[in-house]
Order: sequence, then C-alpha cells, then structure tokens
Amino acid sequence: MGAEQKVVVITGASQGIGAGLVEGFRNRNYRVVANSRAIKPSSDAGVLAVAGDAGDPATAERIVSQALDRFGRIDTLINNAGVFIAKPFTDYTDEDYAAVLAVNLNGFFHLTQRVVREMVKQGSGHIVQITTSLVDHASSSVPSVLASLTKGGLNAATKSLAIEYAGKGIRVNAVAPGVIKTPMHAPATHDFLAKLHPVGRMGDIKDIVDAVLFLESSGFVTGEILHVDGGQSAGH
Repeated sequence: MGAEQKVVVITGASQGIGAGLVEGFRNRNYRVVANSRAIKPSSDAGVLAVAGDAGDPATAERIVSQALDRFGRIDTLINNAGVFIAKPFTDYTDEDYAAVLAVNLNGFFHLTQRVVREMVKQGSGHIVQITTSLVDHASSSVPSVLASLTKGGLNAATKSLAIEYAGKGIRVNAVAPGVIKTPMHAPATHDFLAKLHPVGRMGDIKDIVDAVLFLESSGFVTGEILHVDGGQSAGH
C-alpha cells in the first residue's frame, strides 16, 4: 500500500457505532483494524479483524503488532469500546465496577499507550475517545456514576494527552454522544430516551460517525470534547 493510504484502529467494532465507524472510514479509503471480543473475519481485504478483549494487555499488543504487520502503520485510533450499566449507585456490585473499569479504562490505557509509541515514531497521529454527554449533564432519570467516573476520566485524559503530545504531531480528541439509536436500546425505550434531548429525538449512528470524521479532517483541533447530544449538555 502507498504511504498516502491511512490506517485506523477501531475498538468495539462489531456493531452499533463501531460498525458505523468501520464503514465510514472505509468509505474514505482508510484501511481498518477492527477489534471486539466476538468480531468475525472480514471478506474486505481492507479490514483486518482482531478478536479479543481490548482491556487485556495481550490483546492490545496483538492489535498493534498485527496492524503493523498487515498495513505497516497506524494513523488513527478510535477508542470506541465501552460498557454502560445504569443502576443506582448503591446497587452496583463489585463485578459491575470491575467490568466497567476493565473496558472503559483498561482498554483505553493499554491500547492507547502502545499506539502512541508508534505514532511518536511516525511523527503524526490522531486519537479519539467515545465518551458520554452524561459526564457534563447528569440526569436523575439515568443513574450513571460508573459511566461518569470512567468516561469523565477519559475526557480529562483526552485533554492531558493532547497537550503532552501536541509538539509531536499527535492530536487527541473525544466525542461525547447523547443517547444513540443502537441495538443496546430496545425500541420500547426510544420514546423515553428521545425526550432526554432538547431536540426531541435520539441520535443516529451516522451523527457520531460524522463527528469523528470531522475531527479526523480538522488538523487544527486537539484537546476537544465534541458534544453530539441534541443539546443535552447545554441544558433543559
């Protein structure tokens, strides 16, 4: 492949927003390294599927090594994999806590650290975290302390990484969605969830894909938390 053909790593890539991101980047002629626990091999030669838990350091190592072996570079990382458990704070179990931290934080740490090392060698790169608007707009209708704890941490880490690596050609941003219409939300909940947004509807997967692609092409934007939430974070 030519040096002009860029490579993106996407976690949580088997369904929902992740699958939409795979399609969106392929439409821009990126090669894609797609990761999730249960992802299946792709018939598309431009997509390398790497199955496994991104929170496991061994999986992170495989993702990076296989990406480099197959495509020779990593230009962009989308930390999309995430777990959301909505419970009253006192109802969370130790297992809930461990599961949310393993995916939302460990997955970010292990994979991003390895990818940044390669981006520093290249002198360029872009990293995007998918977080949540609930970090900035808590709602009594959606108890979400563990989401705020972990995704809020990713928002803070996004700004810190952006400043640490700004001089090395690496940009770091985040997209903070509202509630997006994905398979994790049963159709019976859609009316309730739509009312959480001032615009009166849930977001579509395309809304998040468009936001990520906007950041990808915006070379002067780094350290940004881009809210794609139908006005949710602005107020009610």
